[in-house]
Amino acid sequence: MTATPKLYFSTFPITTQIFHLTPLTMALVNLKPLLPGHVLVCPRRVVPRLRDLTVPETTDLFQTVSMLSKHLEKIYKADSFNVAIQDGPAAGQSVPHVHAHIIPRKYKDLGEGPEAEDKIYAMMESDDADLWRAFRQKEGRFPVPDCERKPRTDLEMKEEADWLRTRIKELEEAAQREGSDKEKL
Repeated sequence: MTATPKLYFSTFPITTQIFHLTPLTMALVNLKPLLPGHVLVCPRRVVPRLRDLTVPETTDLFQTVSMLSKHLEKIYKADSFNVAIQDGPAAGQSVPHVHAHIIPRKYKDLGEGPEAEDKIYAMMESDDADLWRAFRQKEGRFPVPDCERKPRTDLEMKEEADWLRTRIKELEEAAQREGSDKEKL
């Protein structure tokens, strides 16, 4: 990845966690993923609410979510996705920076029965999923609670971001080769 200016998720520097950048949007690995492949997509400009985005930022955000979902489906062999934006504190937004969660899903990944598919929403709203709290814990601002989902280290997130960046580049190059092969026919 080429050198970029320092980027922030709200007030937190996150440059090493970023695996995809556009002029207006960034995608980063999650500090406390709910399921494998759970990533965030947000505007590079720090804005708290969806309504605060410009039309180009909104367009780029959703185009990036769509494109990354296609790649993450292959990388994680997902059957489906939860794509969620918690727009404001009353909706469960824990970090005041617009961000879309992309969560790859597989059949029965959270158990069986009709209630299993909806467990992800409770997980997103739990204290364990509170990213603001997790970032502050990481910085040592208050003690880490005793829970199973510990914040990952910077190195763990950097390694995942590097791996995702490489895999996405490979998929995009393969798609370009396939496209040029079709043009030859």
